[in-house]
Amino acid sequence: MPNYTVTVATGTQWFAGTDDYIYITLVGSESCSERTLLDKPLYNDFERGAVDSYDISVGEDLGEIELVKIEKKKYWVHDDWYCKYITVKTPYGDYVEFPCFRWLVDDKEVILRDGRARLPQHAKTRVAKQHRRKELEQRQKTYRWKEWHPGFPMSIDAKAHSELPRDIQFDSEKGVDFVLNYSKFMHMFQSSWGDFADFERIFMRIKNTISEYVMEHWKEDFMFGYQFLNGCNPVVIRKCTEIPDKFPVTQKIVEDSLERGLTLEEELKEGNIFIADYELLDGVTPNSTDPCTLQYLAAPICLLYKNIQNKIMPIAIQLLQKPGEDNPIFLPSDDEYDWLLAKIWVRSSDFHVHQTVTHLLRTHLISEVFGIALFRQLPAVHPVFKLLLPHIRFTIAINTKAREQLICECGLFDKANGTGGGGHVELVQKSMKTFTYRSLCFPEAIKARGMDSKEELPYYFYRDDGYSVWEAVTSFVTDVVDIYYDKDETVQEDTEIQAFVKDVCSFGISFPQFTLQQSLQTKEQLVEYLTIVIFTASAQHAAVNFGQFDWCSWIPNSPPTMRKPPPTKKGEVDLKYIVESLPDRGRSCWHLGAKPVKEAMAKFRKNLAEVVKVIKSRNEGKKLPYYYFSPDRIPNSVAV
Repeated sequence: MPNYTVTVATGTQWFAGTDDYIYITLVGSESCSERTLLDKPLYNDFERGAVDSYDISVGEDLGEIELVKIEKKKYWVHDDWYCKYITVKTPYGDYVEFPCFRWLVDDKEVILRDGRARLPQHAKTRVAKQHRRKELEQRQKTYRWKEWHPGFPMSIDAKAHSELPRDIQFDSEKGVDFVLNYSKFMHMFQSSWGDFADFERIFMRIKNTISEYVMEHWKEDFMFGYQFLNGCNPVVIRKCTEIPDKFPVTQKIVEDSLERGLTLEEELKEGNIFIADYELLDGVTPNSTDPCTLQYLAAPICLLYKNIQNKIMPIAIQLLQKPGEDNPIFLPSDDEYDWLLAKIWVRSSDFHVHQTVTHLLRTHLISEVFGIALFRQLPAVHPVFKLLLPHIRFTIAINTKAREQLICECGLFDKANGTGGGGHVELVQKSMKTFTYRSLCFPEAIKARGMDSKEELPYYFYRDDGYSVWEAVTSFVTDVVDIYYDKDETVQEDTEIQAFVKDVCSFGISFPQFTLQQSLQTKEQLVEYLTIVIFTASAQHAAVNFGQFDWCSWIPNSPPTMRKPPPTKKGEVDLKYIVESLPDRGRSCWHLGAKPVKEAMAKFRKNLAEVVKVIKSRNEGKKLPYYYFSPDRIPNSVAV
């Protein structure tokens, strides 16, 4: 009588084990086994982290094992179980692995294919085709599109993290509770600071090396200009080839700042003038949720100059879009506090665009669209599903948490930010009107801003490192695509990948100007599409997320709100006015609560370093080392 050995691996996360009954059925090309209870006498099966083996006897040869069916039935009360994988050893000594990596909740049945990736056109048997179809039918019922706000990319149909499918929830909600994290800082009263030393007192509890340097040098023009290149929002600055009419800067106004003996027109032609325009903020409604505290927004334009040391320096700032007598152009030669306040207004405006557009919209919300479409249109056996899943694993969960606590009505955005109370929604809606698919292609985005020349801008590290990562991702994706797609026609004939792309542009981001084709015709188009998905969710998110603590924890360098309107005249600002313009104690503390706690980040980095160490040690001397999951080689997904 043929004998099959089944090995079952239970997850290592908290509560992964189960006391429920687990049944298994092997489905072969010739026959099926009987439904068998996996149970060893006097043994606690399926404990957290366990790998258990069971012998299954069958009356006849099953043929090639095509599917494994697992059923979980209640023992006493429903006890969720996380199954990592199942391995089947055949009577002939062959091993077939069936990846699972999902939760079985309630009385659930899961049918698994073996781990080999296959395109839909390569599914030859009726069982294989039926399995793909049923998996997607079930997923499309589970992962549904929903419009959170008009003019937004679509999101998951879930009001709370607890409503999400179990497989995409966080393993533990600890550490992702925004309210809890913020509240740690709310022991301070909501009153004004006396001077910058008051900011320093709270700052000293959370400082690190970069943030200390920021605190010491934030008033300097060099530090102000440097952040346009390598701060946490290095995507606004662009080369200026012509001074816009709405920003009437003349040779006479800026001649004292030009160092090469050239006119402004000549400096423009030489490529030495840059501009940062926060036009998106024009007309956005400032936060009015607190009747005791008026809050204000500006929409500044900042002219920047590359000096003879190749440093980017500010040379003119206008705080509103429409020129006029009550909208002066501030200069480095102005009174110290006039110029400082103008720069603070730019930094505050940059904070809003960074938080809401660069970070929230262009990494979090966009990655969620790709993630939902992935679950709806690609079965687990599809190679692209396997490729993309690590990069969107917790994206939907963190975004749902944000909609539940952070950016919802009366959420933490309303408490801390000048764009709270609906302004952040307007900002996303305005940004979506000009958002294009091509702008997600990193090299094109850099070139579109005229920032691609390393000779002209030698210290633009965001560009240089971004190019390196983009090229590495492209190379990896190309290798994967080449394995499964031998020619362009194979891409065209892949009905599942075409449905994935169509779901994104027809439902997820159905805006005409987004200009994503509804189908992919070539391998090259597929490579670029997948590179954009991976890069956006990993490298780009890391570049605009993990620098927040360094650059924003010193509040005067990135004020989340301003409590006095933009000045309309020069010579009326003093230190007291500036301090009273900045966020009060409470809003500063709310803002800081959003930054990762230093100790937790240090522990996280240490744990990752340990994993890298173990993998490197294991791979020593191996002819075929396995390093694909080594954290130093895998960019993170959007999960924070």
